[in-house]
Amino acid sequence: MTESEFNNYVDETLDQLENRIEEIGVDIETETGGGILTLSFDNGTKIILNRQTPVQQLWVAARSGGFHFNFDAGSQTWIRDSDGEELFSALSRWCAEQAGTPVNLIS
Repeated sequence: MTESEFNNYVDETLDQLENRIEEIGVDIETETGGGILTLSFDNGTKIILNRQTPVQQLWVAARSGGFHFNFDAGSQTWIRDSDGEELFSALSRWCAEQAGTPVNLIS
């Protein structure tokens, strides 16, 4: 995948995530800039998604740890490199843990 394609996939994913958070009406503040999406919760915790262009990964830092995702062109999804979990599934769980309420980011 070219660098341009990678950046487009990241941008689309961050936009989808931001839109989904708005759609479901959960109280999570979002802030984007420079390929980074920050999710802020009422309890002061954050989840940060950051593009890593040199390795073509999307990195996520959450209270439960740091995670790396690779884009799978076949399924058009981001898959965690350590166990194959899909990004939006993992983010739903991490957001629920940090928000203290159920969160479903899978559309």
